Amino acid sequence: MAGRGRIESPDLAIHPRVLCLDANGRWVVALDPLHTDKPTVAGVGLGTTFGKVMAEANPGVVIGLIPCAVGGTTVSQWRKGAPPVEPWGKLYDNAIQRARLAQRDGVLKGILWHQGEGDSSAAGIAAYRERLTQLVADFRADLETPEVPFVAGMLGVLDPERHAGRRAFNENLAGVADWFPKAAVVTAEGLEHGGDGTHFGSAALREFGRRYARAMQGFSEP
Repeated sequence: MAGRGRIESPDLAIHPRVLCLDANGRWVVALDPLHTDKPTVAGVGLGTTFGKVMAEANPGVVIGLIPCAVGGTTVSQWRKGAPPVEPWGKLYDNAIQRARLAQRDGVLKGILWHQGEGDSSAAGIAAYRERLTQLVADFRADLETPEVPFVAGMLGVLDPERHAGRRAFNENLAGVADWFPKAAVVTAEGLEHGGDGTHFGSAALREFGRRYARAMQGFSEP
């Protein structure tokens, strides 16, 4: 998830040991918005808070974030070998290329995943386990990290009447730890939207980042 939260004062505080791989492949101090998929709406996501929590828990460690998200995409569009998604190109290939570039300077310690609104139909939910399992297997194989932890987050059920599909999607995703090794899922319960009834608000995204960090810390140190 790229994140569409409004940038607020807490989001302007940088951490010197939390870096981000920018669009040009350079390490810069992480500051929202991390993603460049849709510049006119890009905002606060969960990644920066995640990085700060991980850095504070591990003095002396530099956390490098590798933003790759493209908002509004389906898991099939991320499949290895899938056709390009214009104007972003091949999503899987782009993510692998950026991760490999980052691996020149460090060790890949985890994959954060938040996606699924486009797969919240009955058919999409039925196929999601197989599709995500294959995607994670491909990520791990192509990045030569067979045991890298994978943390997924549930969708926000921000409008109970409109988001019945999201609720069903979450019920399915809850089993991700049984789908493949070294996987965890993070709840979105209690997280509020930012006023549009669709996207998480900034405070919610900061809390989501903390929840992702706690889940990742359950695997190993960075």
